[in-house]
Amino acid sequence: MRLLHGLRAKVNLIPFNPFPGAGFAASPRERIVRFQAILRDHGVHATIRESRGQDIQAACGQLAAARAAA
Repeated sequence: MRLLHGLRAKVNLIPFNPFPGAGFAASPRERIVRFQAILRDHGVHATIRESRGQDIQAACGQLAAARAAA
């Protein structure tokens, strides 16, 4: 919270979009919601972004990863 202290900031929480070979997984929804609540409790406007395109591996970050692998 110190990083944002005194700034009018809006934080977009974007769940990780996994792709083959990423080595990471998305956080459970409950954990994302808890983190959003912590931010809001400290006066930070935080929005959870909804991901689309995961079913065809075209969500945010996945297309770039597919291009890099090609």
